[in-house]
Amino acid sequence: MPDPVLLTLTTTHRPATDLGYLLHKHPDRVQRFSLPFGAAHVVYPEAGEERCTAALLLDVDPVGLVRRKGSPRGGGGFALAEYVNDRPYVASSFLATAMVSVFGTAMNGTCKERPELAATPIPLEAHLPAVPARGGDGLVRRLFEPLGYAVDTQPIPLDPEHPDWGDSRHLDLRLRADVRLADLLTHLYVLLPVLDDDKHYWVGEAEVEKLLRRGEGWLPHHPERELIARRSVKHQRRLLDPALAQLRDAAAEDVNEPADADADPRQEEQLEERVSLRDQRLGAVEAVLRASGATRVLDLGCGPGALLQRLVRDPAYAEIVGADVSARALELAAKRLKLDLLPDAQRARITLRQSALTYRDKRLAGFDAAVLMEVIEHLDPPRLAAAEGNVFGTAKPRTVIVTTPNREYNLRWESLPAGHFRHSDHRFEWTRAELRAWAEGVGERHGYAVRYLPVGPDDPEVGPPTQMAVFDRR
Repeated sequence: MPDPVLLTLTTTHRPATDLGYLLHKHPDRVQRFSLPFGAAHVVYPEAGEERCTAALLLDVDPVGLVRRKGSPRGGGGFALAEYVNDRPYVASSFLATAMVSVFGTAMNGTCKERPELAATPIPLEAHLPAVPARGGDGLVRRLFEPLGYAVDTQPIPLDPEHPDWGDSRHLDLRLRADVRLADLLTHLYVLLPVLDDDKHYWVGEAEVEKLLRRGEGWLPHHPERELIARRSVKHQRRLLDPALAQLRDAAAEDVNEPADADADPRQEEQLEERVSLRDQRLGAVEAVLRASGATRVLDLGCGPGALLQRLVRDPAYAEIVGADVSARALELAAKRLKLDLLPDAQRARITLRQSALTYRDKRLAGFDAAVLMEVIEHLDPPRLAAAEGNVFGTAKPRTVIVTTPNREYNLRWESLPAGHFRHSDHRFEWTRAELRAWAEGVGERHGYAVRYLPVGPDDPEVGPPTQMAVFDRR
């Protein structure tokens, strides 16, 4: 039988022991967690400055499961299948459920001690020594490679002493990527039961909501979204149809994000989809906002409301304003936020305003923080200067967060022709040095200190795909 260690997470980020902060599990302690189907244990086989590994061991009690009233079958078509099965040894929906119980805070991207680290992709490797894969190596790759993972699988023989018996349906799986820990855990949580094509619990309408929530930012555009949805709801048509309809709507909203009238709205997103850069960018902005302590927040150039949708869920924000020059963008934001269905108390916290960055708007003054996420590159230089004066000179929020593409990274996308921008509506794309030159000038002119954070995999030669400048008023 394979080793019962069902999941190990390893990083070479320095200091590697920061993994303990991200997981909220101290490397010097062995921790045990009681679960309805057994127990989970978290240990650290190694914990050094250069390399750290956390292991989640899951003890599933199949006999105890059968003895409980209404317990699910262990699987299989023989009389003792409930007692004799692979559940205690493989990464299935039991492991996914354990991950939520044990690593739930990490999966949500929350880390009070290291908020910026939680929002930053770091080198991570997940090792699952036994994964039931109904679809084999090919399906594993179709599920994980579009999310940016390097995939390594090894077949597990039915019996090592009898190689002529062939291989089992189980694989030894390793996934490697520069990725946020929260994203890695979420991808495993959703996709492990999909590989197994089974779940140990009854699946109802709540499963659709859970799938859409955990799949936000990546599942609507995944090439295997239909298969993922079908297996997630255990092939129940009454659940599958509404799930697919909502995934299609989410994908359509992203495709219809306003841009230049002649531009392809998916042009930039198609380049970034493989590394889930859009989702990483949203998470990075959220983390900086939380760390700033802001309670009144502006999303300038909010588009169809992807960031607003996240912020409105957090009760820490007393007032949220989304501003955009495009009336169509604000219509899409209202639809995404379901403003007409929000409870009165929640609805009162969020406002959508049509406003141009190039014209002074006194309604935008007095806020704690403002976000310009992938906005400045759409402005011609004279308009950028006007926007600078309005944001930093008139509105004067305590914190301003700016994200913009890093032009140096463009050569890493083979599908982007040399010398081209990621989107035809971009007026410029800056190198890291060019962003710093602009940001330092803004800080000097308006009294802000500036710091810089990477978003996405930080390539040692060309830097990250997205660069972030955080301005804090002196």
